This record gives sequence, structure tokens and C-alpha cells, in this order.
Amino acid sequence: MNKRLNINQIGLNIFPCLLCGTAESGRHGICPACEHALPRNASACQRCALPIPQSSHTRVCGQCLDSPPHYHQALAPYIYAAPIDALITGLKFRRQLHCARLLGSLLARHLQENLRQYPECIVPVPLHPSRLRERGYNQALELARPLAQALGIRLEKTLAQRVRHTRPQTELKLTSRAANLRQAFRVHRSPCYRHVAIVDDVITSGHTANALACEFRRQGVEKVEIWAIARAVCRAK
Repeated sequence: MNKRLNINQIGLNIFPCLLCGTAESGRHGICPACEHALPRNASACQRCALPIPQSSHTRVCGQCLDSPPHYHQALAPYIYAAPIDALITGLKFRRQLHCARLLGSLLARHLQENLRQYPECIVPVPLHPSRLRERGYNQALELARPLAQALGIRLEKTLAQRVRHTRPQTELKLTSRAANLRQAFRVHRSPCYRHVAIVDDVITSGHTANALACEFRRQGVEKVEIWAIARAVCRAK
């Protein structure tokens, strides 16, 4: 039987799991059972993090082989599916900013386990000023804050800007998404970094990350990585 949180437990630093509401949350904010249920992206393309069959003879998907992205690699520990999608949409659309620390800590642990070398800075995918005013916060920045703290990496909050207001990518067909982001981003000062990581909540088609990575490469950054909490299995439409 699940134990319920009572007011006396608050002083003992015992908090309910953010997914199931039980009091046995682990150090990441969710209970071990819910963490075990998270849809792990166990077999993924090393370039874009798209899930690929474990039996695949190559570690790079066909799309990346045919048209390599501007970024060097993407890392996303989970697939965008239940139950982690509830945490991401809660952060992104329902102002549940407390989810950012949980998601950031899960991503930080994955990176600590899978990276040998860290970038010199991390850059959250920027929102256009009008979208930022509408939402009130940038979910990518909220994710990047605990990530930078956990990994000890410099956080560049304003290095990149979104200078063109675009339609939401989810409203467009895959064939239209790259054009929608053309010249949407600008690195407003010459970066002094050779290795940069771009942070976002979800990699859907990869076009947003690729457009921003293209701008960094154009400015002379040698290596760009994409870090996200989840990777969507995007289907053409």
C-alpha cells in the first residue's frame, strides 16, 4: 500500500513522488518504481538520438548518414512517451517549474555516465521575446540551470537569440520545418568557445537544434552537442 504524505514528514525532508504522489520519492524527486518505468532511449542514433533497433549494424540512422546534421552528437536519455511526457508538458505548458530540477538531475546523471569530456558552456534554446512574454519563462533555461550547477559548466543565457518569430514546429509538416527556422537564430556576439552544448526539453524532428547548431558553426564553434531530456519518434506527415 502506498504511504501518503503527512505534514509531519515535511520536516524530515520526505516528499511525494512527482509522478505517483507517494512519499517514497528518491533523491531525484520520483520513487524508484516510477523511475524504473521511464521510457529509456536505450538504443539510439549516436548523431541525432533517434531510437533505432538494437539489432542495427550501425549506430547512426539512415537520415544522418544521408544528411548529417550540423551538430556533432545528440544525447537524450528518454523517449518522449508516458510517463515522462507528463513532466515535460507540465514544465512547458503548465508552469510546473519544480519539474525542471527533477528533469535536469535525470539528464545530468545520464551525461555524467556517458560523456568523457564536457563542453565549455551550455546554451538553452532561446524563445522569441513575444513567446517568452506569453509563457513567462523559457523551459529550456529552467532545465539548463540545474544542469549547469550539477555538471559545473558555465551557463550562457543570452549568447544565442531567437530573432524571428516562427510558427510552432508541431503545427507543421516535417518537410516544412527546416524552412520555418531559416535565419531564426543569431549568436549576437562572437563566441570564445570551441565546444558548446545546446539544451532543450525535447528533440522532435531535430530541426530546431540543427538550425541553432548551424549558427554556432557559422560563428566558428568547432563542436556542438545537443542535450535534451527526451527524443520523440517523429513520423512524417
